[in-house]
Amino acid sequence: MKKHWPVLTLGLALLAGLVAPFADKSTAPGFYVEVLLGGLMAGVLYSLVALGFALIFKASGVFNFAQGAMVLFAALAVARLAEQMPLWVAMPIGMVIMVALAWLIERLVLRPLVNQEAVALLMATLGVSYFLDGFGQTIWGSDIYKIELGIPKEPVMILGTLFQGGILVNKEDFVAAIVAAALVAVLALFFQKTATGRALRAVADDHQAALAVGISLQRIWVIVWIVAGFVALVTGLLFSREELE
Repeated sequence: MKKHWPVLTLGLALLAGLVAPFADKSTAPGFYVEVLLGGLMAGVLYSLVALGFALIFKASGVFNFAQGAMVLFAALAVARLAEQMPLWVAMPIGMVIMVALAWLIERLVLRPLVNQEAVALLMATLGVSYFLDGFGQTIWGSDIYKIELGIPKEPVMILGTLFQGGILVNKEDFVAAIVAAALVAVLALFFQKTATGRALRAVADDHQAALAVGISLQRIWVIVWIVAGFVALVTGLLFSREELE
């Protein structure tokens, strides 16, 4: 119990924050729920960025500072490709680009640094981040872009019978949250049900034990970087509902 006290304290603080507006009646219930839903749906998108960090850190012990730059690079790539071809063609090509990029980062930058100090790996990903920022704008341009995913933009009013005036929900945020949740569910099934996923979990738990049972760390690191590249692509597309620069 003692080692879990920070989590319990945070949970109690969050619970108190959720209940307080209702207790003192300082906020209309409908408005409160509307803001809460908007925050939760935005948080789901940011959780995808965190997922990319967690995947690589658990598998290799590297805190990947380049994950945010990978998200931007993926979104810019699809945005520029979509100017020359249909979006449904640009997206698979963008996926191929991100898989190749993730493979190159692991192969050319991180693999030569195996068994080096953690700070060396951390600084390497920081360098990759700066490189991707400049390289992406050099290849794809530095103007403002926006990807039209075909998601309805009109907000919808829900729960009008429960709350006076109803609750206004942005359709784009709602669809993006569903897609993000579906991606997390698919990745969870991948890690739980497939042999490769179980190997990734074994590496995350103990590198030496994974090596002892014949799991190739280099193969796993390539896979996890490719998965992180895929997550970056989906995240970039969902965030591209806003303008990219």
